[in-house]
Amino acid sequence: MSKYDLRTKKGYDFFECSSAFQKCIRRGLEEQAMYWAVELYDSGYGEYVWKRLRIMSSEDVGLAEPMMPANMWALYRSYQEQAKKKEDKNEPQRLFLTHAVLLMCRCKKSRMVDWTLIWHWLRHPFQKLEIPDFALDKHNERGRQLKRSWAHFFDEGTALHNQGYVDGEKEMRLNAMKAISDPSETGLFD
Repeated sequence: MSKYDLRTKKGYDFFECSSAFQKCIRRGLEEQAMYWAVELYDSGYGEYVWKRLRIMSSEDVGLAEPMMPANMWALYRSYQEQAKKKEDKNEPQRLFLTHAVLLMCRCKKSRMVDWTLIWHWLRHPFQKLEIPDFALDKHNERGRQLKRSWAHFFDEGTALHNQGYVDGEKEMRLNAMKAISDPSETGLFD
Protein backbone atom coordinates (compact mmCIF):
# COMPACT_ATOMS: atom_id res chain seq x y z
CA MET A 1 0.00 0.00 0.00
CA SER A 2 1.55 3.31 -1.08
CA LYS A 3 1.21 6.52 0.88
CA TYR A 4 -1.31 7.63 -1.75
CA ASP A 5 -3.54 4.58 -1.30
CA LEU A 6 -6.02 6.27 1.02
CA ARG A 7 -9.40 4.61 1.49
CA THR A 8 -12.72 5.75 2.87
CA LYS A 9 -14.84 3.81 5.34
CA LYS A 10 -16.66 1.99 2.52
CA GLY A 11 -13.41 1.27 0.67
CA TYR A 12 -13.53 4.03 -1.94
CA ASP A 13 -10.29 5.52 -3.19
CA PHE A 14 -10.00 8.84 -1.31
CA PHE A 15 -8.99 10.83 -4.39
CA GLU A 16 -11.82 9.42 -6.51
CA CYS A 17 -14.28 10.16 -3.70
CA SER A 18 -12.98 13.73 -3.45
CA SER A 19 -13.25 14.16 -7.21
CA ALA A 20 -16.82 12.81 -7.23
CA PHE A 21 -17.72 15.22 -4.41
CA GLN A 22 -16.43 18.26 -6.29
CA LYS A 23 -17.82 17.24 -9.70
CA CYS A 24 -21.28 16.61 -8.20
CA ILE A 25 -21.27 20.06 -6.61
CA ARG A 26 -20.21 21.62 -9.93
CA ARG A 27 -23.17 19.91 -11.59
CA GLY A 28 -25.64 20.74 -8.81
CA LEU A 29 -26.24 17.08 -7.96
CA GLU A 30 -27.29 17.46 -4.32
CA GLU A 31 -28.02 13.82 -3.49
CA GLN A 32 -24.71 12.57 -4.84
CA ALA A 33 -22.72 15.51 -3.43
CA MET A 34 -24.19 14.82 0.01
CA TYR A 35 -23.38 11.11 -0.32
CA TRP A 36 -19.71 11.85 -1.04
CA ALA A 37 -19.56 14.52 1.68
CA VAL A 38 -20.93 12.07 4.25
CA GLU A 39 -18.57 9.32 3.06
CA LEU A 40 -15.56 11.62 3.44
CA TYR A 41 -16.78 12.99 6.78
CA ASP A 42 -17.55 9.56 8.25
CA SER A 43 -14.11 8.38 7.10
CA GLY A 44 -12.38 11.06 9.19
CA TYR A 45 -11.87 13.58 6.39
CA GLY A 46 -14.23 16.31 7.65
CA GLU A 47 -11.56 19.01 7.61
CA TYR A 48 -10.66 18.03 4.07
CA VAL A 49 -14.30 18.43 2.98
CA TRP A 50 -14.28 21.93 4.43
CA LYS A 51 -11.00 22.74 2.68
CA ARG A 52 -12.51 21.65 -0.65
CA LEU A 53 -15.67 23.70 -0.03
CA ARG A 54 -13.67 26.83 0.77
CA ILE A 55 -11.51 26.41 -2.33
CA MET A 56 -14.51 25.63 -4.53
CA SER A 57 -16.29 28.76 -3.32
CA SER A 58 -13.71 30.76 -5.30
CA GLU A 59 -12.70 28.20 -7.92
CA ASP A 60 -16.15 27.04 -9.04
CA VAL A 61 -18.45 29.84 -7.83
CA GLY A 62 -16.32 32.97 -7.65
CA LEU A 63 -17.80 36.07 -9.22
CA ALA A 64 -21.18 34.43 -9.88
CA GLU A 65 -21.85 34.60 -6.10
CA PRO A 66 -19.12 36.89 -4.71
CA MET A 67 -20.16 36.40 -1.07
CA MET A 68 -19.85 32.62 -1.20
CA PRO A 69 -16.31 32.50 0.29
CA ALA A 70 -17.57 34.55 3.26
CA ASN A 71 -20.59 32.25 3.58
CA MET A 72 -18.36 29.17 3.52
CA TRP A 73 -16.07 30.68 6.15
CA ALA A 74 -19.00 31.57 8.41
CA LEU A 75 -20.47 28.07 8.12
CA TYR A 76 -17.04 26.52 8.72
CA ARG A 77 -16.48 28.61 11.85
CA SER A 78 -19.97 27.69 13.10
CA TYR A 79 -19.12 24.03 12.44
CA GLN A 80 -15.87 24.35 14.40
CA GLU A 81 -17.53 26.05 17.37
CA GLN A 82 -20.32 23.49 17.52
CA ALA A 83 -17.84 20.60 17.21
CA LYS A 84 -16.09 21.78 20.41
CA LYS A 85 -19.21 20.87 22.41
CA LYS A 86 -18.38 17.21 23.00
CA GLU A 87 -21.42 16.60 25.24
CA ASP A 88 -23.75 16.53 22.23
CA LYS A 89 -23.45 13.05 20.69
CA ASN A 90 -25.78 13.93 17.78
CA GLU A 91 -22.98 15.93 16.13
CA PRO A 92 -25.09 19.02 15.33
CA GLN A 93 -22.03 20.52 13.63
CA ARG A 94 -23.08 18.39 10.66
CA LEU A 95 -25.90 20.90 10.08
CA PHE A 96 -23.35 23.48 8.97
CA LEU A 97 -21.57 21.03 6.66
CA THR A 98 -24.89 20.00 5.11
CA HIS A 99 -25.88 23.65 4.73
CA ALA A 100 -22.59 24.38 2.97
CA VAL A 101 -22.91 21.46 0.53
CA LEU A 102 -26.51 22.33 -0.36
CA LEU A 103 -25.64 25.99 -0.78
CA MET A 104 -22.74 25.15 -3.09
CA CYS A 105 -24.91 22.80 -5.16
CA ARG A 106 -27.69 25.37 -5.61
CA CYS A 107 -25.69 28.55 -6.15
CA LYS A 108 -24.76 30.10 -9.48
CA LYS A 109 -21.34 29.05 -10.64
CA SER A 110 -18.46 30.56 -12.59
CA ARG A 111 -14.90 29.37 -13.16
CA MET A 112 -13.73 32.91 -14.03
CA VAL A 113 -11.50 33.19 -10.95
CA ASP A 114 -9.72 29.91 -11.68
CA TRP A 115 -9.34 30.64 -15.41
CA THR A 116 -7.92 34.06 -14.54
CA LEU A 117 -5.50 32.56 -12.02
CA ILE A 118 -4.21 30.08 -14.61
CA TRP A 119 -3.91 32.74 -17.34
CA HIS A 120 -2.01 35.28 -15.25
CA TRP A 121 0.20 33.07 -13.08
CA LEU A 122 1.42 30.93 -15.99
CA ARG A 123 2.15 33.95 -18.20
CA HIS A 124 3.64 36.21 -15.54
CA PRO A 125 7.26 34.95 -15.76
CA PHE A 126 7.29 35.87 -19.46
CA GLN A 127 5.87 39.39 -19.16
CA LYS A 128 7.12 42.75 -17.95
CA LEU A 129 4.66 45.63 -18.12
CA GLU A 130 5.56 49.29 -17.96
CA ILE A 131 4.23 51.31 -15.03
CA PRO A 132 1.26 53.26 -16.47
CA ASP A 133 1.52 57.03 -16.53
CA PHE A 134 -1.60 57.42 -14.39
CA ALA A 135 0.20 55.57 -11.55
CA LEU A 136 2.92 58.22 -11.37
CA ASP A 137 1.71 60.76 -8.85
CA LYS A 138 2.76 62.59 -5.72
CA HIS A 139 2.91 59.29 -3.81
CA ASN A 140 6.00 58.00 -5.64
CA GLU A 141 9.40 59.37 -6.66
CA ARG A 142 8.85 59.51 -10.41
CA GLY A 143 5.52 61.26 -9.92
CA ARG A 144 7.13 63.85 -7.65
CA GLN A 145 9.88 64.39 -10.26
CA LEU A 146 7.11 65.07 -12.77
CA LYS A 147 5.70 67.63 -10.28
CA ARG A 148 2.41 65.76 -10.05
CA SER A 149 0.19 67.60 -7.57
CA TRP A 150 -2.87 66.84 -5.50
CA ALA A 151 -4.92 68.19 -8.41
CA HIS A 152 -3.37 65.54 -10.67
CA PHE A 153 -4.09 62.91 -8.03
CA PHE A 154 -7.76 63.93 -7.85
CA ASP A 155 -8.07 64.01 -11.64
CA GLU A 156 -6.09 60.87 -12.51
CA GLY A 157 -5.22 58.91 -9.37
CA THR A 158 -8.74 58.61 -8.01
CA ALA A 159 -10.44 57.80 -11.34
CA LEU A 160 -12.82 54.85 -10.93
CA HIS A 161 -14.10 52.59 -13.67
CA ASN A 162 -17.53 51.04 -13.11
CA GLN A 163 -18.20 53.38 -10.21
CA GLY A 164 -21.34 52.76 -8.23
CA TYR A 165 -23.56 55.54 -6.97
CA VAL A 166 -23.16 56.41 -3.30
CA ASP A 167 -25.34 59.20 -1.94
CA GLY A 168 -23.24 62.24 -1.00
CA GLU A 169 -20.00 61.01 -2.60
CA LYS A 170 -19.62 63.91 -5.07
CA GLU A 171 -20.03 66.46 -2.30
CA MET A 172 -17.57 64.62 -0.05
CA ARG A 173 -15.02 64.48 -2.89
CA LEU A 174 -15.24 68.27 -3.20
CA ASN A 175 -14.85 68.59 0.58
CA ALA A 176 -11.77 66.33 0.47
CA MET A 177 -10.25 68.42 -2.31
CA LYS A 178 -10.83 71.58 -0.26
CA ALA A 179 -9.36 69.99 2.88
CA ILE A 180 -6.22 68.84 1.06
CA SER A 181 -5.68 72.14 -0.70
CA ASP A 182 -6.15 74.20 2.46
CA PRO A 183 -7.48 72.41 5.58
CA SER A 184 -6.96 75.42 7.83
CA GLU A 185 -7.48 77.96 5.08
CA THR A 186 -3.84 79.05 5.52
CA GLY A 187 -2.37 77.63 2.30
CA LEU A 188 -0.10 75.15 4.14
CA PHE A 189 -0.80 72.20 1.84
CA ASP A 190 -0.58 73.86 -1.60
